[in-house]
Amino acid sequence: MLLKKKGFPEEDELVMCTVTKVQFHSVFANLDEYEKSGMIHISEVSPGRIRNIRDFVKEGKKVVCKVLRVNEEKGHIDLSLRRVTETQKRNKVDETKQEQKAEKILEFVAKDLNIDIKKLFEDLSENVFKKYASLYDFFQHVVTDSNAIKDAGIDVKIAKKLEEAVKLRIKETGVKIEGKLKLTSFAPNGVDFIKEALKRAEEIGKENISIKYLGAGSYSVVVNARDYKEAEKILKEASEEALEYVRKNDGVGEFIRAET
Repeated sequence: MLLKKKGFPEEDELVMCTVTKVQFHSVFANLDEYEKSGMIHISEVSPGRIRNIRDFVKEGKKVVCKVLRVNEEKGHIDLSLRRVTETQKRNKVDETKQEQKAEKILEFVAKDLNIDIKKLFEDLSENVFKKYASLYDFFQHVVTDSNAIKDAGIDVKIAKKLEEAVKLRIKETGVKIEGKLKLTSFAPNGVDFIKEALKRAEEIGKENISIKYLGAGSYSVVVNARDYKEAEKILKEASEEALEYVRKNDGVGEFIRAET
């Protein structure tokens, strides 16, 4: 990717990486979205015993990793390949393509106004990344809310040209992910506890979540959101809220993420 985020990634964040060096017990990779590099220990490359690490990774290969640990003081970032599901990998690849599309829009505006693209990105970054997960996420908000561009803190002339370019090239879209909650309560008024658990989950998801009864204590949980990062966050927080409430009230439960 052309443009880099400042600072360090967060733990559990999914990052697109480029493998730079493969050793006997470890792999080193550059994080495409940051001016940072990280290490993948052989135990985090793939489940099971690995005879030859190069059967799984090679220099120059693009891989999606999960951030395990970040030590900002030492500048160390530990990554994992094996903890990334196929669904997460596909979603991250899609997000990367979206971000590249957003960068192209920024590049077009910068060229049209004869300004430096990296300077434009830095000016946007100061306010945009405080509120939005990515440049593309910000542009999606611009499509539906004209006030979003005003909050970006950039010159009025640039803001106008950027809004025009964004609305011309990005259409309002969304993503859907789902899973299944299994809830059981052994309390005399267990039905009420389960209803309350589901209510709490819906309150977290608000208009983005839909919960339907499937039978035998199972419930379908569907989340619609602007992008996968937001959708995954809502699904995780809502399911955890329901499970925690049921477990605190003489019950058991589990959440199964649907693979798509």
